Amino acid sequence: MPTEEFTRSVVVARPVEEVFAHLARPESYIGLSPLIVAVREVDVSADAVRYVAVERFRLRALRWDNPIRVTMTFPEPGRRIVSEVWSPGRVRLESTVVLTDDSAKTRVSETVRVTFPGILRALVVGQATKVQGSRLAELARRMDRAPGS
Repeated sequence: MPTEEFTRSVVVARPVEEVFAHLARPESYIGLSPLIVAVREVDVSADAVRYVAVERFRLRALRWDNPIRVTMTFPEPGRRIVSEVWSPGRVRLESTVVLTDDSAKTRVSETVRVTFPGILRALVVGQATKVQGSRLAELARRMDRAPGS
């Protein structure tokens, strides 16, 4: 099956520890990723966090909720988060987020690797790149607010 990979970065006005804590919680992805409207079945173990995220797609009056299984691991605790996503239609996505100090700020770099049936290429790659850009922009917006605001 075809695979595509792309990387984007953003600098946010919070320390690495705070950004990591936010991104390590499945509930943080509601609204962070524009399609995620719910998180359920969260299972935290010593080596991973597993959960089901619900993506909501809309086309005019039609609404489709797509449950996706996510496993988050932390190969470098506090610095790296790897999320593996299994979606219907044999679509697989792996997101690797790397956090690095940038003065009093944090550089967030995300590499997305998506595998899909060839016929779904335009839809999958288009959605994945759009969602990645929106997710990083929303993260910057959230992290650039004053604490407690």
